[in-house]
Amino acid sequence: MKAKTLLELATLSSTLYTISKETHLMEKLAILSEQGKDKINNFMKESVIDENGNEIEFMEKLVLKAHQVKEELEEKIGEVVASFYEKVNIAHTDKLKAVEMRIEQLSKDLALAEARINHLENKEK
Repeated sequence: MKAKTLLELATLSSTLYTISKETHLMEKLAILSEQGKDKINNFMKESVIDENGNEIEFMEKLVLKAHQVKEELEEKIGEVVASFYEKVNIAHTDKLKAVEMRIEQLSKDLALAEARINHLENKEK
């Protein structure tokens, strides 16, 4: 009977924790949506002028902004991937090539050392 009560309490506490996290998530989404609305309103008010001095139409501004966001996203993804590689210690292809070259050099050095040892052993006989 006590184990069942303990299990029920654990289940209840995990459920309450999940609900509180969902509430936190909903609050965070509401804040982000408000910030998003403000950014969109500022974007709509902003006047962009091309090289001829004419104001750029909304669709052109939207395309320019999408291109800018795409570049920023690609840059951010590159930073995140590089950071992830460092955190989990995954070797980048450049590092792999450097390690392969080092292994080849060490193999050559080892072969030379073995040849010297064999030469010295043959001299002693």
